[in-house]
Amino acid sequence: MAIIAFWSNEEKETGQTMSMVALSTYMAIEHNYRILNVSTSFQDGTLENSYWDLNKAEQLVKTIAQDNKQVGLESGVEGLIKIINSNKTSTNIVSNYTKIVFNGRLDVLCAPKTNRYEEYQQMMEYYPNILQVADQNYDLVFVDISKRMPQEQVKQILELSDIIIVNITQRLKTIDELIKLKEENDFFKKNNILLNIGRYDKFSKYNVKNVTRYMKEKKDIHAILYNTLFFEACSEGKVAEFFLRLRRIDEEDRNALFIEEIKRLAKDLIFKMQELQIKL
Repeated sequence: MAIIAFWSNEEKETGQTMSMVALSTYMAIEHNYRILNVSTSFQDGTLENSYWDLNKAEQLVKTIAQDNKQVGLESGVEGLIKIINSNKTSTNIVSNYTKIVFNGRLDVLCAPKTNRYEEYQQMMEYYPNILQVADQNYDLVFVDISKRMPQEQVKQILELSDIIIVNITQRLKTIDELIKLKEENDFFKKNNILLNIGRYDKFSKYNVKNVTRYMKEKKDIHAILYNTLFFEACSEGKVAEFFLRLRRIDEEDRNALFIEEIKRLAKDLIFKMQELQIKL
């Protein structure tokens, strides 16, 4: 059982959410793990929209409810928080409030639906507890830490996470800021940290090899390549189908390097869990 946090100190887009989507979906297909993706975003459905057209899904739910003259139990994290408040939690309670991507392999706990930031802040207070409960029921719990999340909860989640995947861009300013962060904060020198470059451009001067040398890193830096077909699939809610189609590709396929880098990150994540003696 392991909690894996995707986090960045970069304010601009790092491809963090898409990197988590790519890694978790690949691992759900290729490995025998039960995985949960947790979204903590505010007014941003990037993670959820990668798997479903939520506008159509919500309209279908409304139609069914109207036809049946009833409204079902409250779903999603709002419903889960109410259960936690009532002290009626069980080891498998989280799965009752998730959406299924692959049955028995990959679930998603969607972000709060509120448009009020104050209400969002209040709900974030429950997320450390939610992750701990989920950790009892899933092999891997991936959490996408939003830049809008209050810093107190960010700190709590980072501290309880077994592995932290720090996401950076190929901007020199970002790289320098991470170097400074590691120098000033011993927390980011720990052995449970993996570095990942999202939306990676292999033709950039700041490629993996050069960034590794510049940062004087002893361990590998990973990269999720920018892939047009993948990002189109994310925008269309078809990521699951995208990865299923790419299970068998040859070296000449345009997606081969993209898949190879995800495979490398998955392999190193599993090795890191073994190194830290995290039992799955």
